[in-house]
Amino acid sequence: MDTVIAENPAHAAGDPVAEAERAAETLRQAKLEIAKRIVGQDEVVDLTLAAILSGGHALLVGVPGLAKTLLVDTLGTVLGLNSNRIQFTPDLMPADILGSEVLETATDGGRAFKFIDGPVFCQLLMADEINRASPRTQSALLQAMQEKQVTIAGQHRDLPAPFHVLATQNPIEQEGAYPLPEAQLDRFLLEVIVDYPTLDEERQILVSTTGSEQSVAQPVLNGESLLALQSLVRRAPVGDKVTEAILALVRSCRPEDASASALVKDSVAWGPGPRAAQALMLASRARALINGRLAPSMDDVVALSRPALRHRMALGFAAKAEGVTLEDVIDAAVKGACG
Repeated sequence: MDTVIAENPAHAAGDPVAEAERAAETLRQAKLEIAKRIVGQDEVVDLTLAAILSGGHALLVGVPGLAKTLLVDTLGTVLGLNSNRIQFTPDLMPADILGSEVLETATDGGRAFKFIDGPVFCQLLMADEINRASPRTQSALLQAMQEKQVTIAGQHRDLPAPFHVLATQNPIEQEGAYPLPEAQLDRFLLEVIVDYPTLDEERQILVSTTGSEQSVAQPVLNGESLLALQSLVRRAPVGDKVTEAILALVRSCRPEDASASALVKDSVAWGPGPRAAQALMLASRARALINGRLAPSMDDVVALSRPALRHRMALGFAAKAEGVTLEDVIDAAVKGACG
C-alpha cells in the first residue's frame, strides 16, 4: 500500500460539517491501518486517538502482554511521527531522558560543552512501563508534558511539534512497580484501561501472530496534518448544555464542593482539578470528530468520564475498606450531572 498523507483540514475551505467529515474519513483510514497490527481493542484505540487529537498525553494501564507497546509503536507509524522509546527501569536517570552536556575537545585543543539530545526530543515518546522507574526519574517528564520544553543547565529547549507522551503502566499491585505521583498523573489527558481480549479476538491474535508473515501498517498522517486536525478539534463548537454538564460533573466529584453527593463526601479524599474539565472538553470534541461529528454530545461526556477523571481522584481509606471504587463514584456523579 502506498503512503497516504491526508489533506490538511486547515486548508479545506467550505462547510465546517464537511470539513469534519473529511477529517473523520482520514481517521477511519488511520484506524484501518492500526487494525492491521492491533486486534480488537476498539475503545482503547479510540481513546488513545482522542488524547492525541486533543493535543494531550495518554496513560495506558494493563498487565504485560496486552499489546500496549505495540499499539504505541503502530500509532507512531500510522500518524507519521518521529518517535522514540524509553524503557523505564529502576536505574534510569533523568539525563537518560532529557539529555546532557558533555565536554568536547576540538581539533585545536579548545574545549567546550556540547548538549546531546535525549530521547525526549521527538514527536511521539513511548514511556514504556513508566511506573518501574524512581519518582525522581518520572518527574523528569513533568515540564516536557506540560510546557512542551525542557530546562537543562539553565537553558530552555523547545520540543518538536506536535509532542505527545504515550506511557504504558503495569498495575501497581505487580512487583517492582511504583505508583505515579499525583502531579504526574494529572499531566495525562486520559487514563486508558487495556483489558484482556475476548475469546474471538484472542483466537485471531493467536493465528495472525504465529505465522510466517506479519502485517505492516502504513502512514496515513504526518506531523503537519495532525496539527491541522488538532486545530479543527479546538475550533469545534460546544453547546451550553454540554459545557454545563462537564462543569457540573467535575465539581460534583470534589468532596468540599456544595454540589457533591453524600457518596463523594464520604468516599473521596481529593477530587479532580480544572485540568479534568479541560480534558473532558477537548476529548469530547475529539471523540465526536472520530465519529464523524463536528460538535460533541452528552454521550461523549459520559463515555469519557472515567478515562478523564479516574486518575485525578483518590478514595479515602474507609471507602477502600468498604469496597467502594472510583468507577462507582464517577458513575453516580455522571447520573447526577448528565442525567
